Amino acid sequence: MRCVISGKVQGVWYRAWTVQEAEKLGLKGWVRNCMDGSVEALFAGPADKVAAMIDLCHTGPRAARVGAVTAEDFKGDIPQDFRQRDDA
Repeated sequence: MRCVISGKVQGVWYRAWTVQEAEKLGLKGWVRNCMDGSVEALFAGPADKVAAMIDLCHTGPRAARVGAVTAEDFKGDIPQDFRQRDDA
């Protein structure tokens, strides 16, 4: 699933938190900041684990103020681990 998280999600350790939580769930994918102030993430793995991660994204780390999380199916290459990517 490709997700876009908006709100106060940059400058609050959202990407590092996402990496930590995704690794705990055993997910593959990536996370990065976008120029519009949102965070984009790709989550791949068992459906229940992906759903759990998307639920977590609605709250994020303590300093974040999530306004919205949108999720859509993703068709493309999936990395073999979970990592933080360069900004988009």
